[in-house]
Amino acid sequence: MKEYDLYVPLHSNDGTPIPTAQLARLKKRLIQRFGGLTQFPQSHEGFWEIGAVTFRDKILILRVLSNEGPGESRRFWRQIKTTLKRQWGQQEILIVVKDVTLT
Repeated sequence: MKEYDLYVPLHSNDGTPIPTAQLARLKKRLIQRFGGLTQFPQSHEGFWEIGAVTFRDKILILRVLSNEGPGESRRFWRQIKTTLKRQWGQQEILIVVKDVTLT
C-alpha cells in the first residue's frame, strides 16, 4: 500500500488566494479516486528560494492511501501535478510517496 501526501498551496505564486471552489474540486477528485482522504488543517508554511528571494506560502496537506499499481498511480499524480501547476499558477507541487503497512 502507498501513502500519498499532496502539499497543496493556498496561494498562487503571485500571492492570489486559491479559490475555495478549486480546493473543493481537488478534494472531491481525490475522494472519488481513492475513496477518502485525510486533511491536515493545522497551519503549515512552505519556504523556498529562487535566486536571492525566499518565498513563503501557507499549505494544506491532503493524504490518501492506495493499493493501485505504480504505473496507474504515477499517471494520475503526474496529471494532478500538471493541472495544479497550470491552473493554480505554481512552479512546483510537492507529492510525497511512502510505503505503508497496515497492522
